[in-house]
Amino acid sequence: MNIQAGFNAVKSSFTRQAALLAAIMVICAVAAIMLLRSSAVDDAQPFTIQAAVRESDDLIGPIRPFTNLDPRKVELGGKLFHDPQLSHDNTISCATCHHLEKGGTDGLVFSKGINGAVGEYTSLTVLNAGFNFRQFWDGHAETLEQQIDGPVQNPVEMGSTWKEVTLKLQASPEYAFAYRQIYGSAIQADGVKQVIAEYERSLATPNSRFDRFLGGDITALTAREQQGYRLFKTLGCVSCHQGTGLGGNMYQKLGIMASYFDDRGGQLTKADLGRFNVTKNEQDKFMFKVPSLRNIALTAPYLHDGHAKTLADAIQMMGKYQLGRQLSKNETELLVDFLKTLTGELDGKQL
Repeated sequence: MNIQAGFNAVKSSFTRQAALLAAIMVICAVAAIMLLRSSAVDDAQPFTIQAAVRESDDLIGPIRPFTNLDPRKVELGGKLFHDPQLSHDNTISCATCHHLEKGGTDGLVFSKGINGAVGEYTSLTVLNAGFNFRQFWDGHAETLEQQIDGPVQNPVEMGSTWKEVTLKLQASPEYAFAYRQIYGSAIQADGVKQVIAEYERSLATPNSRFDRFLGGDITALTAREQQGYRLFKTLGCVSCHQGTGLGGNMYQKLGIMASYFDDRGGQLTKADLGRFNVTKNEQDKFMFKVPSLRNIALTAPYLHDGHAKTLADAIQMMGKYQLGRQLSKNETELLVDFLKTLTGELDGKQL
């Protein structure tokens, strides 16, 4: 009887273990099927807000405007931002290359400066620039204040000097009074840069439909736009386009999976070398700051050289050169639909 009882106990234990193992295998199989289904693009089945939040909201967040800005600096900085006196010949202002109603750019392949001079890069948007970890395509300015030095003193852009600029501004009673109210002194270059930077930090564009979606409003995006968002993540776009700006927080090489510059043809320009121009490190050749995708539907043309004329062109190029993938027409259209939801509001008005 003891032997039989022992045999039965072993048999029962084995049965329980086998059942447990079978259950684990079933669970793993179901999980694998669900994972495969979640990575596929199905035109008929949008994914839910709950799934979206779980999958990537640790990488992407809604825009929350800065709340500690000095309104006096913002007001004065806004006037200076639009004032062509910052240029040598009084023809070019910051707003010349950064039209707020055009998404913070000028819509040109290369921006134009004084005397019709043509720049080397496609203009980056000034909107949400306060969220960038560096400024310019090659990241050579760490702050917005440092960024302002570039255009003012660049002979191809504004072609001026800070001595010339401050002398002009000091001749204005309005500017002199406003500046003294803030700093208690005559107009100085550092203060001018500070107030313009403060104004630029105020140019946040919150409350896009995508932001409302992230906030829990499932109706803010259509089914196709939700599918585009899922594709944006499953393809790996989110690995570089992340954070508040969906970009602007890292460098990346242009042409990871294929040679962009060989396919483009023609001679390399100095601008094509990207971050190498700053560091002189061979590993930094063709490295650029990943641009923000906020309001991207408004800021064509795309890439540092303006080579992508439309949003669909840019998506196709990114698929080939960054992901090593030929995106289908449907995939491209889904991504376009999603990216259009990133257009926000400026001063409470839809862009």
